[in-house]
Amino acid sequence: MTPAARIAAAAEVLDEIRGGVAAEPALTRWGRGHRFAGSKDRAAIRDHVFDALRCRASFAAWGGGETGRALMLGMLRAEGRDPATVFNGEGHAPEPLSEAETAAGGAPEGMAALDCPAWVSGALLASLGDDFESVMRVLQRRADVFLRANVLRASREEAAQALADEGIVAEPGPLAPECLKVVEGARRIKLSQAYLDGLVELQDAASQAVCAHIPLPETGKVLDYCAGGGGKVLALAARSPGLSYAAHDAFPKRMKDLPARAERAGVDARLVSESDVETVAYDVILTDVPCSGSGAWRRQPEAKWALDQATLDGLLTVQQEILDTAARLVAPRGTLAYATCSMLNAENGDQISAFLARNSAFEMVSERRFSPLEGGDGFFLALLRRCGEA
Repeated sequence: MTPAARIAAAAEVLDEIRGGVAAEPALTRWGRGHRFAGSKDRAAIRDHVFDALRCRASFAAWGGGETGRALMLGMLRAEGRDPATVFNGEGHAPEPLSEAETAAGGAPEGMAALDCPAWVSGALLASLGDDFESVMRVLQRRADVFLRANVLRASREEAAQALADEGIVAEPGPLAPECLKVVEGARRIKLSQAYLDGLVELQDAASQAVCAHIPLPETGKVLDYCAGGGGKVLALAARSPGLSYAAHDAFPKRMKDLPARAERAGVDARLVSESDVETVAYDVILTDVPCSGSGAWRRQPEAKWALDQATLDGLLTVQQEILDTAARLVAPRGTLAYATCSMLNAENGDQISAFLARNSAFEMVSERRFSPLEGGDGFFLALLRRCGEA
């Protein structure tokens, strides 16, 4: 496919997304209907689509609309390229621009220039302070790909060498001691022998740092209460494999790949149901709660535009309920770790302050905010200790 044909295909996928189909299914459907497209074509189309989702407001301003065609037009103008060289109707290129399209659009202003939803901009500004604009600019760009070297299988240096032997270039990454930043060959990771043999796991740098900051006892039981795919419980188990690890999620299907991932990584993480989880007192409980995902909008740009006040209010209620439920399962002198991939105070410090006000049995140990300016996603971690004798 030509570069122009890839842009035409991205516009087609974006129109499907605009019609209500999620990005991944829309891309998969397009690929199945256009099997002539090679892997490089599909990768380029995917990049265009996600760039447009990250920068939907600014591209729409430049392109004069929110159709797929307008967003691709806006992308070219944002890059300083002449759209007429692409929108020329040659071969499978987009049809030539109309007079209206040629005249439409202009430089984005205000929150559109930062691709920040206007309704939440005040809360983000209050949370980020002087870093607000810099963070929003970072979120307009693609996120780096990070790996966690699994120290049970290999050191960071050994993992990097194993990847290099397969043409994947990775260098030491930020925030965590086992972190690797992939600088070449990212799309080959899941097919690499290093990945298949459990030497590395895909995990954001800040997510790794969250796990590295959680204190683990010499003996005891650890629960990942909102485990999802299980990346954090695997990271914790790699640090101290002699502990007893359990993983729980309100939606168990999210954990369907965890047993295979744990076996590949060489760790033991037992899946537990809601009824089972309430029969044990745990020395460490991690609650990586459902949240706005504002710190990870680079990776999940659809979530940025789908979030609204009603959804956020619902998430705040769920976070409170999870904290209160998990608190009852923490053993005396045990640790309750609360984490979000959000940058909003309402989901972070405010949530913890409210929890401590209604739960006198706990005390604050520490809290840490990870900014996208540090290289990874935006994350928040609060460590709380249950008072009383162990």
